[in-house]
Amino acid sequence: MPHRIRATRAAQYLPVRAITAHGLAHPLTLALLAAASTAAARAWDRGHPVHSIHPVPAQRATRAH
Repeated sequence: MPHRIRATRAAQYLPVRAITAHGLAHPLTLALLAAASTAAARAWDRGHPVHSIHPVPAQRATRAH
């Protein structure tokens, strides 16, 4: 897995933890959400498909087909 995809996933995981700890309106949460959206946009612009950033869990994948 490319380093950028791992970094993008981490950037999207951190705001979730911040929401849980501090709430949605907290400045830290808002900053982390902005960073996550920027990281996702950059990955998309570099040609990474959404499923490389957000893989479908195996259980969901079998139900979706």
